[in-house]
Amino acid sequence: MSLDKLRNIGVIAHIDAGKTTTTERILYYTGKIHRMGEVDDGSTQMDWMTQEQERGITITSAATTCRWGQHVINIIDTPGHVDFTAEVERSLRVLDSAVVVFCAVSGVQPQSEKVWRQADKYKVPRIVFINKIDRLGADPHKVLEDIRSTLDAKPLPLQMPVGVESHFRGIVDLVTMKFVTWDDDEGETPLVSPVPEALVKDAAQWRDSLMEVLAEVDEEVMDLYLEGDAVPGDLAMSAIRKGTLGRDFYPVLYGSALKKRGVQPLLDAIVDYLPSPMDLPPVFGSRDGESLTRAPDPDGPFSALMFKTMAFSGRPNLFYLRVYSGRCSLGAKMLNTRSGKVERAMKILRMHANRREEIREMTVGDIVALVGLKDARTGDTLCDPANPVNLEELSFPEPVIFIAIEPKSTKDQDKMLDVLSVLADEDPTFGVRIDDETGQIILSGMGELHLEVLVDRLFKDFKVQGRVGKPQVSYRETVTRTVTAEERFAREIAGKDHEASVTLSVDPLPDGGAVRYVDKCPDGKIPEEYRRYIEQCVYEAASSGAKAGYPVIDIQVTLLDGDYHPDRSSETAYKAAAMGALHKCLLDGNPILLEPIMAVEVETPEDFTGDVMSSLNVRRATIEGVQKQGQLEVISTKVPLKEMFGYTTSLRSVTQGRGTFSMELSQYRQVEDK
Repeated sequence: MSLDKLRNIGVIAHIDAGKTTTTERILYYTGKIHRMGEVDDGSTQMDWMTQEQERGITITSAATTCRWGQHVINIIDTPGHVDFTAEVERSLRVLDSAVVVFCAVSGVQPQSEKVWRQADKYKVPRIVFINKIDRLGADPHKVLEDIRSTLDAKPLPLQMPVGVESHFRGIVDLVTMKFVTWDDDEGETPLVSPVPEALVKDAAQWRDSLMEVLAEVDEEVMDLYLEGDAVPGDLAMSAIRKGTLGRDFYPVLYGSALKKRGVQPLLDAIVDYLPSPMDLPPVFGSRDGESLTRAPDPDGPFSALMFKTMAFSGRPNLFYLRVYSGRCSLGAKMLNTRSGKVERAMKILRMHANRREEIREMTVGDIVALVGLKDARTGDTLCDPANPVNLEELSFPEPVIFIAIEPKSTKDQDKMLDVLSVLADEDPTFGVRIDDETGQIILSGMGELHLEVLVDRLFKDFKVQGRVGKPQVSYRETVTRTVTAEERFAREIAGKDHEASVTLSVDPLPDGGAVRYVDKCPDGKIPEEYRRYIEQCVYEAASSGAKAGYPVIDIQVTLLDGDYHPDRSSETAYKAAAMGALHKCLLDGNPILLEPIMAVEVETPEDFTGDVMSSLNVRRATIEGVQKQGQLEVISTKVPLKEMFGYTTSLRSVTQGRGTFSMELSQYRQVEDK
């Protein structure tokens, strides 16, 4: 296969916009599967985990490969729930492009905005698929306005939808000016015909708007457009592809994946307008502080990024890779630049959700899973040992919620810790630690559902028995006034004197800041090699505040002064002195606790809006607005995280199971002493 025939795409959206259903239809029409599954009955190919089938949502990114004509399409179906946003983050890091699915009724929802911003971060070209156009309350024009206003993006319709809600009949392809409908239940055979006379005028206006945009990115189209001449379809397609790759605009298509309408034109758009690996710039990396690039050349040195690991009970772990350059055969040596160790894969697998196909070689553009690596984790670079490179790692948000868990019996403790360690390696947003005071095992994550799923896997998949405590909030600490403190450390350790003095000041910073370190110590007071130890110690010590032991944020720590004794000063002495000085500052800086405040959006039928707002007010919510979306109303609010525990059950109760909500961290705000 020629590399220009390869497409690596992600399917991304808000929960319940129809990502998995769209992916399922794509797999059916490309011949990858022979029966379409449904999310509601837990029969889809991509939602293969028990936890996904039970809840009817995507939890883990699932990879698959299919063919459309002469093209090969690697697809990653991603979660839509905010608790699993790290799955989207690491998928977009390694994908070349994405299909963003919007619900024609709900438009741009909180998580669809979140994943759009993530795609912006990685400069990912996108196609928009406005789904559920047959649903009651569908308003495709409002979705376009949402994209312009909320996402500050330029949607470019390539189709004109014919009818909405129950009157949805088909689409007019504005490039070919053909009318496309489907008349069989399986939607396998699109019927292409001339545009009906009644639609010609509207279709011409839509096409004129399309050509006006294309003229901005292509001079040949501009010349024809200004002269009033018809723009040939192949020239229009070339201009659409050019503008899509440059992210000048985002092509928009319409359909109903559930009713099996509009998927084949979406597949055509994927191969016609989204990039191959050859269309993208080289990836950046480094070696010994020197910047390097790796071009998508199959004959270049091998380099690949580990973007995901998957753990199983009783089976070897899977390590998912995206190959950026070169090729590597089964059993060949690969250098892990983080560990410095050489790895060999026992198997190279092309994945279809949880089904596996063994292959003998991976090459540039491939998304594969490896078996048999000994020391690898998310974010690692594997490369040619003779040409090492360290590709840019992934970054993930900090957990905001935690629970305590304990084994059912002492004999289960070691097994529980081993399994939790494996799950933490798999999921960078899942943390495990043992509380020094209570000895409890503390699990931290992105939300209640996130931790619920991980505990469910622990108990059901790995057969570890235990008891779970109530969710707790991961608070933060900060100071409210500037403080300066000096600490001198002088002690004999193992027969050797250790002595050093460090003076630090701590200043409060505006909300949203991390810990900032500044070195203003006069030259010659402390040798350079020891200054590094002081800085390192400051960041380590800030992970536990003086008030209640929570991580410290929103402060600037400044090294002001210190002394040096050639015979007695040591790394140990400077670290101890720095830690003591920082602790004094945090203690004397009028420390306060900060609690996470969540931005919450609740979607509810109009009849229940009053009851929903009442239930939110009880939870100390600050209502910021109510907006109508089709038959639903969307309530935007800010709520302390600790007040949101158990809200899923409460919302179902007051809306008769018809309300949904999403939330993400907005800010930290002062709380009263606990």
